[in-house]
Amino acid sequence: MVLRKTASQIAHMRRAGAVVAEMHQACTRAAVPGATTADLDRAAREVLDRRNARSNFLGYHGFPAVACISPNEVVVHGIPGPRVLEEGDIVSIDCGAIIEGWHADAAITVPIGEVDAESRRLMDTTRGALEAAIAATRAGNRLGDIGAAAEHAAKAAGFGVVREYVGHGIGTAMHEEPDVPNYGPAGRGMKVRAGMVLAIEPMVTAGRATTRTLADGWTVVTADGSRAAHFEHTVAITDDGPTILTLA
Repeated sequence: MVLRKTASQIAHMRRAGAVVAEMHQACTRAAVPGATTADLDRAAREVLDRRNARSNFLGYHGFPAVACISPNEVVVHGIPGPRVLEEGDIVSIDCGAIIEGWHADAAITVPIGEVDAESRRLMDTTRGALEAAIAATRAGNRLGDIGAAAEHAAKAAGFGVVREYVGHGIGTAMHEEPDVPNYGPAGRGMKVRAGMVLAIEPMVTAGRATTRTLADGWTVVTADGSRAAHFEHTVAITDDGPTILTLA
């Protein structure tokens, strides 16, 4: 059952979203050549502490950190640790926060120093796929319209779209119904209604879209070793269109 949120509940989620946006800003400042992925997680923790917010990642099914830090070939769920970020890398930063029981969740991918043109194009395309998906998140449309918009943007650039991991509803839990695939077909699936809140998160690869999970049980990498990018926002659907809750 998909629960539609009230304006007051969405306001709480917007507060949580502002914390997530601040976590992204802090992690981006920390994302320099020579930093470790653990350094980025530490920056995110400091924001949570400062804003008196809780992490919805830490302890989730045993996850040991407040952020998923996923460099280069890591698609999602990278565990922060001693891995050193180098000039030319890209890194995806996925964070969440809880304020008064209400959740927000978002991801960005950032360059480490100067990156090559193809990595820049991958990041720009993935961000564009998210923007296209959000534009399709309107009352009366269907979930397939959201996925089809993301898929078209990525495939038009010649990139792959990960299918194993999808977006989701969000509210008093980080993952609620419905699933929000990053692929079509358009015109299919549940109808989008005002009051729904969705976390929309295309994951796009420079090579094949197939993935595998490492022995730690969390870290998901591209099967062919190609780079991946990940962008996500928590989005509320209103009668006037989509509203992004995870902006600064």
